Amino acid sequence: MPAKRKEAATKAANLHFLYGSDEAQIKEAALKLARQLSPPGAGDFGTEIVDGTAENSEHASRLCAQAAEGLQTLPLFGGGKLVWLRNANFLADTVTGRAQSTLDALENLLALLETGLPDDVHFILSATAPDKRRSFFQRFDKLAQSEAFDLPDTSQRGWEAQVEGLITERAQALGLLFEPEALEIFVTLAGERTQQIVGELEKLDLYLGLDRRRVTVQDVRTMVPMSRAGVIFELGNALGRRDARRALSLLDSLLAQGENAIGLLLAAIIPKMRNLVLARDLVERHRTPLNSYGQFQGTLERLPGEETAHLPRKKDGGLNVYPLFLAAQESRQFSEAELRHGLRACLRANQRLVGSALDPRVVLSQLLVEILASPPRLAATPGR
Repeated sequence: MPAKRKEAATKAANLHFLYGSDEAQIKEAALKLARQLSPPGAGDFGTEIVDGTAENSEHASRLCAQAAEGLQTLPLFGGGKLVWLRNANFLADTVTGRAQSTLDALENLLALLETGLPDDVHFILSATAPDKRRSFFQRFDKLAQSEAFDLPDTSQRGWEAQVEGLITERAQALGLLFEPEALEIFVTLAGERTQQIVGELEKLDLYLGLDRRRVTVQDVRTMVPMSRAGVIFELGNALGRRDARRALSLLDSLLAQGENAIGLLLAAIIPKMRNLVLARDLVERHRTPLNSYGQFQGTLERLPGEETAHLPRKKDGGLNVYPLFLAAQESRQFSEAELRHGLRACLRANQRLVGSALDPRVVLSQLLVEILASPPRLAATPGR
């Protein structure tokens, strides 16, 4: 996602730190920076790249020493120099990262950097998921020109809006233009990881060829497989279709893959139930049309502000219409009472997941059954 650049007023201009959870963006940004900082005309002698993938703490120590040696060894024929410690994996909270020999080696490297480098000598450190509690991270982050590249948290509402800008920018670079509905589906299927997004865009580019540049919903569904986020999205779809068997199967699959139960509740189940309630209310009070996305969107945009203030929005402040359009069609599967009952059931499930020792799989399975139960079964338990 877009980098967060730290305040650089008191930082060394020739030290650079690129880090975060988005490995693809870190690699791309670091490579671009390295090309900019490589001394012109110095050739191989002016640029030294140290692969930071350490197999163990002893290896990590050697890599730090190699980077330090490179910083102190200037080119034979003079001029500047760039040293890039690339893809360092020993800053993370791992056995290697916690080893005392690794910490000592990082301390030695940091001591050299803190003494100051010649103005024409640059150092780049790129690392995925560094442990921000470590002394090295905190001190070097304050010393260097730092950029953080983090993946959005898909358990938080509105994460999709955070990646739409990236997708649109990359698509434009390829000459692709997404239909609004196609973009919404692409986000939910491709997920939040930059590498996955770029790969799927390249596939769409090849699939469409030179003659067709507009991406439709069918194009996306044909070419883009479901990512982790896509499977979560499909769990919400199964809820909307009132397909209990499919919903329970997807739940089992996600939990078996190590997904967090509370995360699934907050990222998939509650947002879908909330959208179903909101959409049902829009249809009943404003007669929003269900046969055309454009007409549905136009109706919502013409409503007074007080009627849409509670609706989900994108990062740019505009209404997040497409999920509501889908939910409006799906809401016909439920009565208003069933939907409100489902939201209350979500609250109870959240309390059970947080405050009891019950098996999370059992809690969520019971929740799905309660939401998707047939009306006669629901009516038999009116006090719940």
